[in-house]
Amino acid sequence: MKRKYDVGAYIWPAYTGDEPRTRMFWKEGIGEWQSVKNSVPKENGYHWNRKPLWGYQNEADPLVMHDQIEQAVKHGVNVFIYDWYWFDDRPFLENCLNDGFLTADNRNKMQFYLMWANHDANNYWNIDLSDDYGNTVIWKGAVGRESFKTVAKRVIEKYFIQPNYYKIDGCPVFMIYDVKNLITGLGGVEKTKEAIAWFREQVKRAGFPDLHLQITIWGERTINLSGFDSNMQGSTRDIVDMLGADSVTNYQFVHFTNIDRDYCDILLDVKKEWERIDREYKVPYFPHVSCGWDNNPRFRRFKSGIVKNNTPQNVKKGMEMAKHYLDSHPDRTPLITVNSWNEWTETSYLEPDDLYGYGYLEAIKEVFLDEE
Repeated sequence: MKRKYDVGAYIWPAYTGDEPRTRMFWKEGIGEWQSVKNSVPKENGYHWNRKPLWGYQNEADPLVMHDQIEQAVKHGVNVFIYDWYWFDDRPFLENCLNDGFLTADNRNKMQFYLMWANHDANNYWNIDLSDDYGNTVIWKGAVGRESFKTVAKRVIEKYFIQPNYYKIDGCPVFMIYDVKNLITGLGGVEKTKEAIAWFREQVKRAGFPDLHLQITIWGERTINLSGFDSNMQGSTRDIVDMLGADSVTNYQFVHFTNIDRDYCDILLDVKKEWERIDREYKVPYFPHVSCGWDNNPRFRRFKSGIVKNNTPQNVKKGMEMAKHYLDSHPDRTPLITVNSWNEWTETSYLEPDDLYGYGYLEAIKEVFLDEE
């Protein structure tokens, strides 16, 4: 019997104007489709001008999500990993999940889980300010203990209880994007451990065996263990152990390798990174594949750092590499994370465009479905 794989694609939930606070970044009221639609040539002649074959759809519309779920499952993507935000003591960009995916009449064909995107929000989303003031912080992603409790209760009561929430060994999976920010907000690693232990207890009280805490790793970053004393430093590897995380994965190749080169050359370094993680980490690693990187749609001036030759056939090689990794670790849940379903303004998406059509989706289908 052929093995069934869980292919989880990240969702950037900004392709809707239904969240009022998005208007400060995208004035036209269509979310970040505004940046995709209005991309213009740069001073050096470079022009990012891809167009979505499905149009500039409102991804908070359940009818739109119905069709997207059908296409995803048809091509082997059976898990959506929603970027989930909490800014200024309230959720941000929940519409795509709450109003779109969770009310689609075929939602149970697809599983989902949350990645808490607890990074700072800045002006990179606003093309009027991104070139010169992109680093200006609008909202802090770090939260204190009381806000953490509010976040935990919300995700348990609103999402973990959903019948199609993704679980490993019965435990709802919850990913932390920026563990450094988590520790900073909670006041150090010891207080973070206490907060996570409390979170686990709340999950158990809700009727689950435990929480499956997943950490996004960006290579080995130096992290302040105390939250304030810069002399107390540790690596990502240290933090994963200290916090008792259950697994790790990546969000983007750009986080740990030079992406300004050929995609196949990047894959050589990705393979080495997976081997390093296997040697150095005690918890399971779930392999990650990114489709590319080019964030020029978010800027008026040219931004260097562009993945070259990331054709569907080359991205398929990454998928095959991930499948081989999973097959060589048969004791682990066969989960692969993919960047992403719809990161158009970072040029790392599976949704069909006018350049490759359904090529990226077909690549996943050929690797994970056609051999079944």
